[in-house]
Amino acid sequence: MNIVWKLLRQHISIPQFGGFIFANLFGMLIVLLGYQFYQDVLPIFTGKDSFMKQGYLIVSKKVGTANTISGRTNAFSNDEIDELSSQKFVTKIATFTSTSYKVQATMSVNGVGIANTEMFFESIPDDFVDTDKELWKFKEGDHEVPIILPRAYLTMYNFGFAQSHNLPKLSEGLVSMIDFQLFIQGNQHAEKFKGKVIGFSNRLTSILVPQSFMDWSNNYFSSGQTFSPTRAIIEVGNPSDMAISKYFDKKGYELEDDKLNSEKSIYFLKIVVSMVMIVGFIISVLSFYILMLSVYLLVQKNSEKLENLLLIGFSPNAVARPYQLLTLGLNFFVLIISLILLFIVRSYYMDVIQLLQPDINDSSLLPSIMLGGILFIFVSVLNIIVIRRKILRIWHRKD
Repeated sequence: MNIVWKLLRQHISIPQFGGFIFANLFGMLIVLLGYQFYQDVLPIFTGKDSFMKQGYLIVSKKVGTANTISGRTNAFSNDEIDELSSQKFVTKIATFTSTSYKVQATMSVNGVGIANTEMFFESIPDDFVDTDKELWKFKEGDHEVPIILPRAYLTMYNFGFAQSHNLPKLSEGLVSMIDFQLFIQGNQHAEKFKGKVIGFSNRLTSILVPQSFMDWSNNYFSSGQTFSPTRAIIEVGNPSDMAISKYFDKKGYELEDDKLNSEKSIYFLKIVVSMVMIVGFIISVLSFYILMLSVYLLVQKNSEKLENLLLIGFSPNAVARPYQLLTLGLNFFVLIISLILLFIVRSYYMDVIQLLQPDINDSSLLPSIMLGGILFIFVSVLNIIVIRRKILRIWHRKD
């Protein structure tokens, strides 16, 4: 073994092995990073909404210049709601109710004011809100109103306000830190309420309140004045049913929660990640070729001496082992450095992902480690087989 190591050290080309390490490191890092990034980002597109089931779709009319010129409204008529509810893909339907009074809201975190603006509420029947009914209730005389905020509010706070004011970033688990004050006036009445934020929803564009509060407040602050609904929520058995998109295109409706576009985004993400991983795999294959070429040159330069070692009684395994250990060591070194770099890069982009969706579960690195281990074993076994076959050719040549 020592003799073979001495022969091996005499003809090692540092640039050749350096090229292999760099190329293989680059290729493996691309493969692992692409795979891990896909695992980390996917929950943003597929994560379930905390307060609306996956089978619920929010429908509205498209707003454009054609409606403005023709005088058409974007509100739903009773006939349109009845027609929509009669469709085979609709299991249950309800319309959004909006406020007909003024709401001034202030929001603060840890005593620091974040927003002071005029807002409006919307409500849907409580059956469509998937949350604890004990939390989602209101009765006349209460001065605390449960509300669900659009997740866009949380994203804007975490990205902009929290960073510039050194405030803590918020997740759904920290909603108790939000102080929401509501000032409502209308119909010669004025009241102050405390908004109790119970969570956030990806599929809302306005503040949601219980239907009981909406009914009472519209009667109290605006004499029961109501407006025609501009949005409807429907329950469907299969959100991917092509009949839904065909009917909506025909009627000029659109999905506000953009579920269909989300499916397209997932498909596009899969294509991009697959292409990146294929490029990384090609680079790894080329680096494998560089390594084998370097080992072949080493063996070729020492072929006469290796043949003499075989003649004096060294077995082919003993002669091949130093070369095999060299390739194993290089492959293992590349794997470890790739995983270290993966951990470093991932720590940077995960900060951004968690700002976008603070409650996202931090996926494990174990699948990427296993993938790296599989690639290491696959390449190393190929190295061992190719080197052994080369040594066996020399051994057979002496016969």
